[in-house]
Amino acid sequence: MKDIKVAIVGCGKAGYMHAEALLNIKNCELVAAYGRNIQKAEEFASHYKIRGYDDLEKMISKEKIDIAIICTPHPGHKIAVSVMALGAHVLIEKPLASNLKDCDEIIEASKKYNKKAGIVSQRRFYQSSQRVKKAIDEGKIGTPVLGTATMLGWRDEAYYKSDPWRGTWKDEGGGVLVNQAPHQLDLFQWFMGSEIDELYGIWKNLNHPYIEVDDTALAIVKFKNGAVGNILVSNSQKPGIYGKVHVHGSNGASVGVQTESGAMFIAGMTTILEPPLNDLWSIPGEENLVEKWKKEDIAFFKTIDPVEYYIRLQNQDFIDAVLNNTEPLISATDGRKTVEIISAIYESTKINGPVKWPL
Repeated sequence: MKDIKVAIVGCGKAGYMHAEALLNIKNCELVAAYGRNIQKAEEFASHYKIRGYDDLEKMISKEKIDIAIICTPHPGHKIAVSVMALGAHVLIEKPLASNLKDCDEIIEASKKYNKKAGIVSQRRFYQSSQRVKKAIDEGKIGTPVLGTATMLGWRDEAYYKSDPWRGTWKDEGGGVLVNQAPHQLDLFQWFMGSEIDELYGIWKNLNHPYIEVDDTALAIVKFKNGAVGNILVSNSQKPGIYGKVHVHGSNGASVGVQTESGAMFIAGMTTILEPPLNDLWSIPGEENLVEKWKKEDIAFFKTIDPVEYYIRLQNQDFIDAVLNNTEPLISATDGRKTVEIISAIYESTKINGPVKWPL
């Protein structure tokens, strides 16, 4: 079986994160990097002994690229359309795009050019997240009737100054909702498993006067199957507290995952300090499994670089999907669902009222 040839598109912090993971995947070869700034692209390429380009078409044609991993700032993710038109599959950093129009163009391009489009949401690969999904799919909580997604974290002024595009509507497309919350929002909609019917939301900037965008957002969600949910995400708590997604079932049992704790992970600036754990598990007969899993997960966490490891699992899943012509775990359609939630909260704040699905 031939190696998959991979290129990084966007040579910032996320690009380095993916490149490090790709080096540890046997059936792929990192061969090139693209950036609008050729100096930055060549600096990135030199670090990994690959070739740097500022011409997308030339890179994909000359290097015979199979997969491009899109690591540009969020409003630039529509470059995935051009990549697919030129013949490569795309794995796109979260979120899929900063608006639904761009999401739809990416999804349509995937169909038109018969190319796979996946989304980076590596927290789905956490063992603790997989346990939650498996329990729900096996009917162990009945059906999901109440879901909560909570992410309380912190970003300081130095973070927003670390890249010129951060903290602006034009160059980032939003704040905590667009950048930090997509992981929890993805797990929330994945676990609940039903299409949303209606959302009422509000966003605020509570204590970041030096940015234009949201540092806090809340929402009440009604699902079409009768379930309800609550979302609370914020970058306003020093130094960062936790991220959790919990699901409560029709039979009274509950399951949940704490994906973050302590100071929050910042790509290219910090690492993941605490292991993801199942912090809620009340399925009859399984209550005592939490302590067993906790010990196992803490022990395993000490043996890996958690940033590299879970990005590697994400990249491997997408490479396998291309090689075997199967669907990746997180598709562009899944990514659109997250952007729809984000867009609905912004719209609900604007009209000061509920927003119906589909947007």
